[in-house]
Amino acid sequence: MGSVASSSLKQEGFRYIGKRTPRKDGVAKVTGQMRYAYDIYLPGMLYGRILKSPYPHARIKSIDVSEAEKMGAVVITFKDVPKKKFNIRLVSADRVNYKDWEVLTDHPKYVGDYVAAVAAETEELAQKAVEAIKIEWEVFEPLLDPFESMKDGRPKIHDKILFGSKEITVKNNVACRLDYSEGDVEKAFKEADVVIERTFKTNRRYHMQLEPKVAVAKPEPDGGITVWTTTQTIHNTRILISQVFDIPMSKVNVKKLPIGGSFGSSIQTNLVTLVAVALALKAGRPVKIALSREEDMYEHSSYQMYFRLKVAARKDGTILAGELENIMDIGGHQIQAYPLLGCLLGWFVSLYKWKNIKYKGIAVYTNKVPACAFRGYGNPQITWAVESVIDELAEALGIDPIELRLKNYVGRGDLFWGQGPTVKSIVKSDGVPELLKKGAELIGWYNRPRSGEQKGRFRRGIGLGRGFHTSGAGGRISGEVIDFTGCILKINEDGSVDYITALQDHGGGSLDAHAKIIAEELGVPLEKINIIWADTQTTVYDVCTHASRGTYVGGEAARRAAREVKKKLLEYAVRLLGDVVNPEALSIKPDEELGQGVIYVEGMPDKKITVGEVAREAWQRNWGSIAAVVSYRATNSPPAYTVYFVEVEVDTETGRVRPVRVVAGADVGTVINPDLAAGQLHGGFVQGWGMAVLEDTPYDPETGELMCRGFITDYKITTAQDLPKIDDFTVIFASTHEPTGPFGAKGLGEAALNPVAGAVANAIYNAIGVRFYELPITPEKILKALKERGVK
Repeated sequence: MGSVASSSLKQEGFRYIGKRTPRKDGVAKVTGQMRYAYDIYLPGMLYGRILKSPYPHARIKSIDVSEAEKMGAVVITFKDVPKKKFNIRLVSADRVNYKDWEVLTDHPKYVGDYVAAVAAETEELAQKAVEAIKIEWEVFEPLLDPFESMKDGRPKIHDKILFGSKEITVKNNVACRLDYSEGDVEKAFKEADVVIERTFKTNRRYHMQLEPKVAVAKPEPDGGITVWTTTQTIHNTRILISQVFDIPMSKVNVKKLPIGGSFGSSIQTNLVTLVAVALALKAGRPVKIALSREEDMYEHSSYQMYFRLKVAARKDGTILAGELENIMDIGGHQIQAYPLLGCLLGWFVSLYKWKNIKYKGIAVYTNKVPACAFRGYGNPQITWAVESVIDELAEALGIDPIELRLKNYVGRGDLFWGQGPTVKSIVKSDGVPELLKKGAELIGWYNRPRSGEQKGRFRRGIGLGRGFHTSGAGGRISGEVIDFTGCILKINEDGSVDYITALQDHGGGSLDAHAKIIAEELGVPLEKINIIWADTQTTVYDVCTHASRGTYVGGEAARRAAREVKKKLLEYAVRLLGDVVNPEALSIKPDEELGQGVIYVEGMPDKKITVGEVAREAWQRNWGSIAAVVSYRATNSPPAYTVYFVEVEVDTETGRVRPVRVVAGADVGTVINPDLAAGQLHGGFVQGWGMAVLEDTPYDPETGELMCRGFITDYKITTAQDLPKIDDFTVIFASTHEPTGPFGAKGLGEAALNPVAGAVANAIYNAIGVRFYELPITPEKILKALKERGVK
């Protein structure tokens, strides 16, 4: 994983935390034995295909399914599904949830919107049947630009939607909005020595997760349904199925399966799941629907945002005000537009001490693929804009960019907003100064070239970007977001341990971290911790694996369960050991040779008993199972800080940019899995580089289709050949401890991406003296800018 420089990896006193160990799921994954949703096969299973709108905005005047039914296919249309509006994401409290989705619709809002579906004995027959459905359309003019969409007299994409349980009318295609102010920005701008105002446009990216969406639904004899599907949240999927189809939750069972990556693309219940359920209920047989990659690209994208950012500062570098306007293109439906507007405000406020703040956020419907969470949840977009302006501000003031950041960033002891106004806490751990100092030394920051002064074809520059992400979405008040998790932990009669949780692992190793935390707290060998692939009927609720909460929230729930189990273990051991005065006299440590945790009295080596012996005696003597059930809501969501120093080389003849060296720093508190944590930083850089210089999903203005037509051959992402050599990628971890986290740990996954685009944009400016305010920064844009400035 390149070089790793960190004192925090020297985890004194830990047996498993901070140590390099094989992944629990490693063998199954590398040998291809891991079963994903696509691998599910059930006897008597039908195969489903979905008819999607070929138009970005239309209404169905008539639909004829007779030919499809003659082929023996089971067919459903918008006439055959419940007439309910819902939101496919249930992370927000219902009272602030906007609902505009239907299982199938006669009024499609984007190319790819679902209008009908079929199930047949083979996938080939299902495809022929879906192609045999005849539709007469009324086609409307597409709206592909949010500013155009908001104009008076433009076609209505939605007329009436639900806000909670209340029906509201949509005006000017504005899905929702959020305004906030604090202090007096106008006064601050007048009193400032420097004021900078810029506009930014971000790109719309496809997640390109390894696994396209799959759903398998099996009707049960008792009127229930069992579902295997691609999801980050089995419990919210269960709740939504129950609500839409009026099936008691006790009869809806969603199986937890490994997920082939997500990056936020399955934070919601994917609509294909509801279609599979509808088909299975009508057919009375299991139904499987597997989307192709081309179809999947019409399922989701990141949010495109248009920022107007204005900042003010005194000549000594004290920032006085920040004003942000955010116009957000959400596509044809709302998944999380309103909470994202609040998060954007939270990200903005928590980057720097603006002192006076003004924010306006507007989410706008367009006839595009609906946008959903993408790793960082809007944080990479606003961090790119802010980090670009902070560098400009430093240049205007004649202050080193590191010095300006250290003077103004939100750090230890400051109020941290996290994911918006309802999620606030005080920062208790902060490795930013350490990361900036060490990163600057490793990259050679103070020897970087002066911007715009280089000559020749190839020009190099060094850029800096810093940012953060929350560890979960919890706060000291309930707020507007649901954020709690749970787990079950039990000692088996041989001393092994079963860990049962609904929390999903996207591949980054969250559940491995939980296993280490349990082993550390409980004092049993790590190999004795068994992670169970359970379902909604055998787990307690977990909201969703999002907000980088897997280790911080899920890991703390696991630690608390282990603490409860340990308490019961020691109580039983006191009974068995006879003359031990109380459980406080006992300790537990792992014995790798025995493959057991050993309970003992310090200083008395003969006074001991294994965990397995205690569990067996509890079974034999009818004392009961040694187990715990925990449901945990964190009251903090501490920032995991990240810093990137990036050196780039710009070819002024082709416009191509390549990364030369990277120093990636992270403050994650105690590092649970060092290799996996380093891997997150490598992966975050890969995605951030693609965001900065490569990825976008432009639309055909005439047809409303993606210009790439869903083909990954025409949607370019970063590959290994685009990256620096592994030895030129250095990872550093700050030496911090988060007092509210499990053994001092915080999150990382999204923070690993957030500052990358800002660092890359600043590096490009350092190399060629040109700033860019639209992503991606493509070779064509670079060459055009150089030509306009007469750069040779």
